[in-house]
Amino acid sequence: MTWFQAVVLGIVQGLTEFLPVSSSAHIRIVSELWFGDDAGASFTAVIQLGTELAVVIYFAKDIWRLLSVWFRGLFSASARREPEYRLAWYVIIGSLPIAVLGVLFQDQIKSSLRNLWITAIVLMVFAVFLAVADETAKLARDRLTLRDTLAMGFAQALALIPGVSRSGGTLTAGLAVGLQREPATRYSFLLAIPSVFGAGLFSIPDIVEGDPSGRFEASVPQTVVATVVAFAVGYACVAWLLRYVSKHSFMVFVWYRIAVGAVLCGLLATGVVSPT
Repeated sequence: MTWFQAVVLGIVQGLTEFLPVSSSAHIRIVSELWFGDDAGASFTAVIQLGTELAVVIYFAKDIWRLLSVWFRGLFSASARREPEYRLAWYVIIGSLPIAVLGVLFQDQIKSSLRNLWITAIVLMVFAVFLAVADETAKLARDRLTLRDTLAMGFAQALALIPGVSRSGGTLTAGLAVGLQREPATRYSFLLAIPSVFGAGLFSIPDIVEGDPSGRFEASVPQTVVATVVAFAVGYACVAWLLRYVSKHSFMVFVWYRIAVGAVLCGLLATGVVSPT
């Protein structure tokens, strides 16, 4: 990998992580179309640490309150009655599906699931799911229940497949169960923190030793640069998306996903791009 490639992929990660368009799919597509090879699942997971750090900093006060109330709630009955205590447990519970499935299917995540035919089809199929959820959303509630948590947690686990989108999957599930767009988006951000940090830290040894899923390897310094770039771009995108979803639907992202998936299918069908 060149330094230019590292910077470009960092920008792509920062721009797409929080949008319901699948950052892992975009890293896969851009690295293949522009640079002629796959940057790899481990590189993708590690640079996501940058965008997730942006979430931690942006929501630092919320996260600190969640953690402090959760720790107090372990010993204090009064703290357990606070909504933040319940929300902290919802983040923990909602993170379990992706953690378990990520470990069980780690070999497939680094190999067969990176096939571009899968990415293209999944982009379009889950665009339809997002459209249906967005158009039929009741937007009735601003507080989560355990049912909402499980639905969004399992939806997040589907993002192990490039093309689903972690935010897209969780937002689709959140809208489907009746949550308003902004609280669903905030919970989606919080829910991603344990899973993204877990996957990124778990993948660091692959970068040091050589990513088996990537065909043009990034050095440790290049990965650090891509992660820093992803952090800077991602921080700006967090604030923008929260403002956007409070006043707009997600249909622009639906049509974008369909367009990208359709173009990719055309390139694959004509042999311009290799699926693996």
